[in-house]
Amino acid sequence: MEPTRILAIRHGETTWNVDTRLQGHLDIPLNEVGMRQAQHLAQALVQQDAIDAIYASDLSRAHTTAHAIAQALGHSVNTHPGLRERHFGAFQGRTFAEIEAELPEQAWHWRKRTPDWTPPEGGESLQMLRERIVNTVNELAARHPGEQIVMVAHGGVLDILYRAATRLELQAPRTWQLTNTAVNRLLWTPQGLSMVGWGDTSHLDALGKEETIT
Repeated sequence: MEPTRILAIRHGETTWNVDTRLQGHLDIPLNEVGMRQAQHLAQALVQQDAIDAIYASDLSRAHTTAHAIAQALGHSVNTHPGLRERHFGAFQGRTFAEIEAELPEQAWHWRKRTPDWTPPEGGESLQMLRERIVNTVNELAARHPGEQIVMVAHGGVLDILYRAATRLELQAPRTWQLTNTAVNRLLWTPQGLSMVGWGDTSHLDALGKEETIT
């Protein structure tokens, strides 16, 4: 089977990203910067090799980002709940500082990345998240051998994809960036994911110039 090329992309910026407030499954929209990031991303992807399909989380911050790409390319967006962010349970809606202050024992497991720990009130463990994301990517990528697809998702999803492509354990410290709308290039075969390139934000250079002008 020919490999599937994947452009894995985190959604554009939200106000809660700026506030370091965990979103999880809560449906938080893009802010103005996020909308502009999505437009610059879309224009950059027009210059790429042909893109055969666009998939996105069904949460609006990812779907809106994917829709900007789809409009530029003349595609539609295929939503898949399997690409959602991790469910953070009681952490959702709280800032990092609030979690540390209000739920210190739970925050310890979060900081240590305890693989089988689940946030209270219905959260997902890292093991559960990894299983969901890997299964979803396997399902979607297997439909497109020899083609290139876009997957627009979330920071936690991109973290799992990086670890899967580099064979890093769930508890390994994160040393890579998960920048909003960065383009991350992966190859998929039935044997798994491999890394091609990570964290391309060259399309955001023009956004910075716009902000300087305005």
